[in-house]
Amino acid sequence: MTQQKLDKYEIMDVSLLAGKIMLESGAETYRVEDTMMRIAASYGIKKSHSYVTPTGIMFSLETKEPTKTKLIRISERTTDLKKVTMVNSVSRTISQGNISLEEAYEMLQEIEATNVAFPLWVQLAAASISSGCFLIMFQGLWTDFIPAMFLGGLGFLTVVYFHRLIPIRFFAEFTASLVIGLLSALLVASGLGTQIDKIIIGSVMPLVPGLSITNAVRDLMAGHLLSGLSKGAEAFLTAFAIGAGIAIVFTLL
Repeated sequence: MTQQKLDKYEIMDVSLLAGKIMLESGAETYRVEDTMMRIAASYGIKKSHSYVTPTGIMFSLETKEPTKTKLIRISERTTDLKKVTMVNSVSRTISQGNISLEEAYEMLQEIEATNVAFPLWVQLAAASISSGCFLIMFQGLWTDFIPAMFLGGLGFLTVVYFHRLIPIRFFAEFTASLVIGLLSALLVASGLGTQIDKIIIGSVMPLVPGLSITNAVRDLMAGHLLSGLSKGAEAFLTAFAIGAGIAIVFTLL
């Protein structure tokens, strides 16, 4: 009986750790719930229940013993699809019965501790190049390509720096858009840029919460109304912060 109770707690810990990593890495709510319940089912728990929101996970297992429920808080969220893929791979291995409970927990702990993010200079280069490409996609002039690249990279760096300085995401995004707007006006006034609107649009695109909007729609379509609305509100606040920074610049001009 004691061993069975221990196993139940271990199964719960493995399932919750997998869900925690996925939710913190930007996975959809329904995918997190499905993965946790599949892991529990693979280890013999026929009835399990999960309730996932962007800020917390509740998970319970039903056995002959009284049902046990555990809650964990999610305070940090980012976009790391590599970790989501790694947890999905572990989940599939568990479903195939090729891994023990202890091995699965160790693998998930390694994934949680692993930093698979690209170096900052690679992220900066990607933000810069994508800003220039977005400018061209929105029918901007090739002469504004370099200004958009410069401001896109600078805006990305501003978000990273201010988020470390003051861990309020919307404040960092507002500051970045304000910097982009002011420098865009300065570049156009000095003759180094031509179309201020296209330069601003291209430069702020790396800040746009595309993944949050996509996940919000997918969660709503899957019937997770609370999570979908929460993620939609988060995306709206990010868009509002970006728009407010640019609006202030145009008000001052």
